[in-house]
Order: sequence, then structure tokens, then C-alpha cells
Amino acid sequence: MKTVVVFDYGFGNVRSMVRALADQGLDVTLTSNYRQALEADGLVVPGVGAYGACMEGLRKVSGDRVIYDRLRAERPVLGVCVGEQIMFEEGEEHGEDAEGLGLIGGTVTKLDADVVPHMGWDTVEAPEGSILFAGIEHERFYYVHSYAAMAVHPVDTSEYSIDFGDSAERVAWCDYGRSRFVAAYEHGPLFATQFHPEKSAEAGAQLLRNWAAVL
Repeated sequence: MKTVVVFDYGFGNVRSMVRALADQGLDVTLTSNYRQALEADGLVVPGVGAYGACMEGLRKVSGDRVIYDRLRAERPVLGVCVGEQIMFEEGEEHGEDAEGLGLIGGTVTKLDADVVPHMGWDTVEAPEGSILFAGIEHERFYYVHSYAAMAVHPVDTSEYSIDFGDSAERVAWCDYGRSRFVAAYEHGPLFATQFHPEKSAEAGAQLLRNWAAVL
């Protein structure tokens, strides 16, 4: 049985994620223990709340080091909601800029829409060859967020000794209001979704199965 750690750093809807992963037949542990998080077959990094606060909470329990070390070893990581956003270089929230993990090139900014937050079911524009969206390219997923990344650009991860090699960088998009934002991201062992797969019914369950298949 494949093992997955849901990283518990105080910022995430962790119980529903643990249940959703366990429903896929995975051996799931909720912990902030560095060694367990490093050695599990898969690591899920959830996140809710303010960008800067999530980053601070993550660093306090060496979550940043766990993520970097796993990616160096080509061990899969899945970031969800703010857990996706902190993979980017920086985030703007409440008028302040906060430094992210720098694994995806781009900045997280507020959605440009008449109604914020973006809350509810929406489709994605899935990239060709996607692992996460295999067989569910036209399904709807559940979102709750006010901020997102509107663009992705190349980023140098060599300062973290992380080399994604020739792996394809695949980006899924979603349109809301006047914003076109990153709905999901795949690059080698790094996966991330802005939406909540654990709240996205059968489509979300299939996405988690697709991710589990690479563990």
C-alpha cells in the first residue's frame, strides 16, 4: 500500500483531505514530522488563509525543507489551494508581498471579478498530456479562493539544487470574472491545484487516483 503524508502545519482543511486520500486505498498519515513527510511515497501540502501566514507556519515546522528535499529526490508533492499558491515566487495579500517557495515562476494576486471570492464549481482548460486530468479533462472542480496566479514564467530552481530535467511543464487554466488564472500545475514530481480535489466529488477522487498512480 502506498503511503501519503498530509502535511499538518496549521493551515489546511486537513481532515477532509485525509479522508479523500484514504478512500483511494492509500495509507494516510497527518503529521508535521520531517522524516515521515520526507520518506512517504507522496506528500500533500494543503493550505487555507493568508499567503504570508501559511509560509510562516510552513517554515516553523521545516515544511519548506521537506518540499525542497522531496523534489530533489524526485518524490511527488501535491499542493492544494494556498498549498499551490506558496509554490510560486511570491504572493500579494492585504497590500503586502510575501516570499513563496520559488518553485513556479509567477506571482499570486487578487482575482479581478465582480464577486470575490470565487466560490463553487468550475471547469478547467486542461493541458495536453496531463497526468492529473487524464480522463477528466472536461469535469468541474470546486474552488474557494480570492487570489491566484495569473501567469507562469520560467524560474531557476538551481539555488535549491532542484533540477526538473526535461520534464514537461503543464499548466491548466480557469476563467473567472476578468481573470484567467492557474487552476493546476504539473512539472516532474511537483503537482498543484488551486481547486479542492477533496471537495470535488468523483472528479476530484479521480484526480487523486491519477496522482496516486505516479507514487
